[in-house]
Amino acid sequence: GVLGQLLTLEEVAERLRVPKSWVYERTRRRGLERLPHLKLGKYLRFEEAAVREYLERQRVGT
Repeated sequence: GVLGQLLTLEEVAERLRVPKSWVYERTRRRGLERLPHLKLGKYLRFEEAAVREYLERQRVGT
């Protein structure tokens, strides 16, 4: 479906092995550096596929 697998900020940080603050900061950037997310009230959620696409855009040297 449209939503796919939704991840919490904590789950994204754990999967990427980065601090939660790094993930949160990426949600506040603009343009291609922005990590796509959904805002459900005060909660942030991340679609697994969108996180994968974001990571592909960050790939260097391919």
